[in-house]
Amino acid sequence: MSRHTYVVIDFEALTPAGRPAVPVEVAALALTVKNGDLTELWRFEALMAPPPDVPVTLFDTRQTGLTPHLLAGADQPDEVMARLDALLDTPPYRLVAQHAPTEAGLIAHQRTHCPVLAATPLLDTVRLARALYPELSSHNLDALLRFLHIPRPINRHRAMPDVEATAQLFRRLLADGQETGWRTLHCLEATAGLPPKKLPTPAGDQEELF
Repeated sequence: MSRHTYVVIDFEALTPAGRPAVPVEVAALALTVKNGDLTELWRFEALMAPPPDVPVTLFDTRQTGLTPHLLAGADQPDEVMARLDALLDTPPYRLVAQHAPTEAGLIAHQRTHCPVLAATPLLDTVRLARALYPELSSHNLDALLRFLHIPRPINRHRAMPDVEATAQLFRRLLADGQETGWRTLHCLEATAGLPPKKLPTPAGDQEELF
């Protein structure tokens, strides 16, 4: 495990009907194993402007606190994802996310602008938690934070607070998993590993869609 850097990542997104989710915020926290613990290397967070035809609804604002005004001056997703991708310059990496398939899908749609990120395998903290705590009826982030007595972030459903909470959860999962034999990355991947998401290319269309 000590050979890899673990990048905990989270997006906030809008979900327009009939279209893929549109990312409007991303945060990432890079962790490395040092003296038997995970130590922060760097962090990144940024807002992203949604397309003009995708409104920020009242539900979105109630859920995340993000408003049209906050997002109006944000950079475009391609610029933000390219900046984040440039930070991944010392491989090997593994991405860590709560319900990683969601993050993998958002990354895949931006793969042209973040090729390193889009090619990086993931670890899903939901799957790790299900393996460790099968007695729980829910393994969403709030339920796991309550169960493990990890403080719920004040700005829950904003990207960086959720990343910080997920990083704390990941540390706890690793510690508890030591007792069940999770001592190598291979063990973690056997339980909760996901390959990078691949999107189908439309027949006859060789151009990237996003």
